[in-house]
Amino acid sequence: MNRGNRRADYLELPTADARIAGYDGVWNVTFATTRGACGSGYSVPFTVTGSRVSSAGGGRVSGTVNRGGAVAVAVSVGASHAAGGGRLGGAAGAGYWRGVISGDQCSGTWQATRT
Repeated sequence: MNRGNRRADYLELPTADARIAGYDGVWNVTFATTRGACGSGYSVPFTVTGSRVSSAGGGRVSGTVNRGGAVAVAVSVGASHAAGGGRLGGAAGAGYWRGVISGDQCSGTWQATRT
């Protein structure tokens, strides 16, 4: 940074949150079970703000997304809980999950679309 030019002070690189703002918004995430006795087709809305993933309704959601779109998320609803990862890009995303749903160990895939 050029200390002699105050205008140059404002030309720093953007923060990490600003660089990944391209994923911001509400994402509708639909889960499919590929292993275990859990149901499929459940949808949960997630909110992405900067590098943080949170719930847009329907349970506790926490996670992160990096500037390349790699996402890691944990979800819990009542006694059920799951974690997973994958990638967001543009208006769609996909990945995997595993967890305990209503007492059954299950795993599968997820698809996301930005609403």
